[in-house]
Amino acid sequence: MNICSYSFEEYFSLIKSFHGSTAPGIIIGGGMVDIALREMPENTLYDVLCETSACLPDAVQLLTPCTIGNGWLKIVNLGRFALTVYEKYQGRGIRAFLDAKKVKRWPEIESWYLRLKPKKEQDFKLLLAQIREAGTTICSLQEVTVSPQFRAKPKQNKAVTICPGCGEAFPAQTERFCEACRGHSPYLSFDFTNETTRQTAFS
Repeated sequence: MNICSYSFEEYFSLIKSFHGSTAPGIIIGGGMVDIALREMPENTLYDVLCETSACLPDAVQLLTPCTIGNGWLKIVNLGRFALTVYEKYQGRGIRAFLDAKKVKRWPEIESWYLRLKPKKEQDFKLLLAQIREAGTTICSLQEVTVSPQFRAKPKQNKAVTICPGCGEAFPAQTERFCEACRGHSPYLSFDFTNETTRQTAFS
C-alpha cells in the first residue's frame, strides 16, 4: 500500500513525527487524499475541503500544498469523515469518504469508525493491520461541485491597528478594542496592561 509518494512505512513515520501519534484516521485519510488526487486532471490548481476537524486536515497538510495557514485547506465541520479535492476556481472536484457499508468487512476498522467499543479495548495492532490490508477499498468517491461560499478564498491584506487595551495589533474594524479585550478571549484570565480597560472590558 503506497500513499501518494510514500510507502506505508514512510507515511507511518511521517504521521508520528507530525501528529505526535500514529492516528488511524490520518492513515486512512492519506489513502483518501491519494485516490481523490488520482481522479483530478493533471496540472489542476486545487484546494481541499475537509468535513471534519479531526485527523483528516493533518493528512491533507502532510500530503498536499494545502494548509490551514495558506488558506487552501477549508474545514467545514459536518462531523463526516470525508474530504474533497476541487478545482480552485470553479469548484469541481472529487469527494472521498470512509464508506460505512464497506468497513463492515473489517471488524476492527468498523469498531474504531463507529466507536463500538472504548479506545482502550481496541486492538491497535489488528486495527493497523486491517487498515493496511484494506487500503482504499473502504473508501468511496463522488463527483461534486463545491458551493462558492465554501470554497477557500485567498487571504486579503487588511489594515491593522493597535488595541489600546492590550497594546497588540489586530485587523482594523469599527470596534476600538480587539476581540479579546471586548470579552471574547479564550483564556480564563487575560493580563491587561491598563487597569481601566480591564474594568471596562469585563463590565
